[in-house]
Amino acid sequence: MLHWLVEAAEQLQAFSRYFRCDIHVRELQLDELSTVLREVHSGKRSDDEAIQHLERSPSWVWTAMDPASKWLLVIDVGTRTLAMAQRMVHHVVQRWAPHGVPLFVTEGLQAYGTAFLTHCGQWMQPARRQGQGPLPQPRWMPVPQWLYAQVVKSYRRRRLVGSKYWVVFGTMARVKQIRAACGWQSNTAFVERLHLDMRQRVAAVGRRVNTRCQGEDGLRHQRTVYHADDNFGLPHTRLRQPLLVPEPTHGSGSVQVWRPCTPAMAAGLTDHVWTLREVLRYRVPPWPQPQTV
Repeated sequence: MLHWLVEAAEQLQAFSRYFRCDIHVRELQLDELSTVLREVHSGKRSDDEAIQHLERSPSWVWTAMDPASKWLLVIDVGTRTLAMAQRMVHHVVQRWAPHGVPLFVTEGLQAYGTAFLTHCGQWMQPARRQGQGPLPQPRWMPVPQWLYAQVVKSYRRRRLVGSKYWVVFGTMARVKQIRAACGWQSNTAFVERLHLDMRQRVAAVGRRVNTRCQGEDGLRHQRTVYHADDNFGLPHTRLRQPLLVPEPTHGSGSVQVWRPCTPAMAAGLTDHVWTLREVLRYRVPPWPQPQTV
């Protein structure tokens, strides 16, 4: 079973990578999901040392999704550090269509601001404040069209008691204009609902379970299967489309008035709901090889 999971994850990863390119999105929500792995290696560390290690550095599942199409753009596994935030933002920047910078919404992790500024910044010359004297030194600033907002939540006894919303890059008027067009509030509810669905469908990240993975490799294989199935094989109720003419169903059931729709269909990448058998049997075209002179 584990051997099949490894081979299936390789096929599903190539399948997802082939389809997710030049995605047009208006907003992206990024968040992290905590999980615990059984990193107890025989002969390398004792049980007490392993427990202390897990308490200090648990693994996290990083996700980035489009709230409009429910398209799960990027999912990765790693620690909650600046290096992982840089890697996550790098993957996100490679996925969207050129000349289409979306609005980014995250929670209060400070590493995101540094990662965004590293990937989408430019040297700018500040204006002179005095009539005489040397010019101010150039600064590395975000591009003018870059929009990034944070939602910082306050908890008391593990209960949400309040939240603050502010704009890090860009203007509040521009952010409200983008969110008002879709009727959304200033929160990260869409990606948090995705995390709840992931905990229910991926056994390794569930709460209070005895099916934890031995390491990050096993968790990556399971999240790869979930990634492909959620984008191509799972119809979402919010994305369903009404049929112009109701279609009869098999048996004596009522007629079908809705057309099921997956995130890949909402994003315009496919026109039907994929089954796991179809995805595993799909022959992914070969990647273009770099030309050598």
